[in-house]
Amino acid sequence: MELIILRCVFLLCAGGVSWIINTALPSDADVNPYVVFAGVMGVAVVAIMGDIFIPRKRIDSISAVYFGVLIGILLTYILWIAIAPLFAQSLLVGNAVKLIMGMLLCYVCVSILIQTKDDFRFLIPYVEFVREVKGFKPLVLDTSVVIDGRIADLVNTGVFDNQLIMPRFALSELQAIADSSDKLRRVRGRRGLDVLNRMRADDNVDLMIFDRDLPELAGQTVDLKLVLLAKHLEGKVVTGDFNLNKVAKLHNVPVINLNEISNSLRPVYLPDESFNVKIIKPGEGAEQGIGYLDDGTMVVVEGARNRIGQELEVRVTSTLQTNAGKMIFAKYEPRG
Repeated sequence: MELIILRCVFLLCAGGVSWIINTALPSDADVNPYVVFAGVMGVAVVAIMGDIFIPRKRIDSISAVYFGVLIGILLTYILWIAIAPLFAQSLLVGNAVKLIMGMLLCYVCVSILIQTKDDFRFLIPYVEFVREVKGFKPLVLDTSVVIDGRIADLVNTGVFDNQLIMPRFALSELQAIADSSDKLRRVRGRRGLDVLNRMRADDNVDLMIFDRDLPELAGQTVDLKLVLLAKHLEGKVVTGDFNLNKVAKLHNVPVINLNEISNSLRPVYLPDESFNVKIIKPGEGAEQGIGYLDDGTMVVVEGARNRIGQELEVRVTSTLQTNAGKMIFAKYEPRG
């Protein structure tokens, strides 16, 4: 509603501008007032249509252009004061030089600010604030976590409202995996690309491809690049890789490990609690059968070796937490 009111006021202002232009024209000017009115209103309509068809705008990009043009004009003014005496005899040449110099400086300043905008937070134009709220820290995605695919489902739940960063070097690694001659690696790589495309298509997910090549990343391995980039952005690494987790902690970079999140969300069964599980295969022990819960937790059941294919009610005897996940040991006691 606010935008509709703003656009109506803008059109009224455009009409007022056309009236001012027409009243300022000399009485003998051979200009049709209706042509002026149509021209100004046409420009206003084009601006509104551009605003409508580009609904998603980034404040950092807008600020970069705004400040780039502002700095370019300021530099042009300062330099022109210095060189104006050189063109005192030729006003036409001086104006041409001023326009060309202003055009070049505005372009250079806008280009530099656009390329460096990732180092700043444009909440107020080109001013970086100390991020005291932990929730605003960007999340740097590892290749493994994208291939895994759970990050997309987790983001869709609304648990993370942070900006997701996919570095270009990690994306290149993912593309290389998708182009691999090995069938399994190729399938995994294409799955990761599908997950990225799905997140980019979701308007509720703020996913950005980080294109800049920072000097400190040159010559480093992909894992170390991820850690150094997260440290540079004051963000967190999201991964399922155990080794990357250790490297990040050595550099004092916060890590979100999806495997740890998954393990923490699994149901907790205490000794003497009962539940139903389907026996899938025999275990290593003489009387053991193996079943799995819906979340993939393995259940080792004593006395169920001969019950393969059946769903049994078992009683928990103990649990074991490992790096790979949780194991539940249970016992099947046939009812008399």
